[in-house]
Amino acid sequence: QVQLVESGGGLVQAGGSLRLSCAASGGTFRRYAIGWFRQAPGKEREFVAAIGWSGGDTLYADSVKGRFTISRHNAKNTGYLQMNSLKPEDTAVYYCAADVFYESKLRIGVRVEEYDYWGQGTQVTVSS
Repeated sequence: QVQLVESGGGLVQAGGSLRLSCAASGGTFRRYAIGWFRQAPGKEREFVAAIGWSGGDTLYADSVKGRFTISRHNAKNTGYLQMNSLKPEDTAVYYCAADVFYESKLRIGVRVEEYDYWGQGTQVTVSS
């Protein structure tokens, strides 16, 4: 059983930055992929970024490429999402998720159903 807890959300002006953290417990953190998704009111949950176990394998949604950076610290069992140049359209609840079968696939998933465990989410609000 894997538990994930997000933190770092908040209110920021357009152009500002935030760093989200995802603290994991249970399971073997270094073996699974970590993904970040977001969900705005009235919209479906969408993929933002993901990272494989080694940190060298990353994937980003086109909407955040060049502005967001995903990383992980395996010794701390923590994943991160650095968000720069934030825009009002980035406003959403951000969720981290774990794909515990990544080791057998070695392929980063971009779909919600490819992830097995989810955090409770953290709100990010970007004002214009």
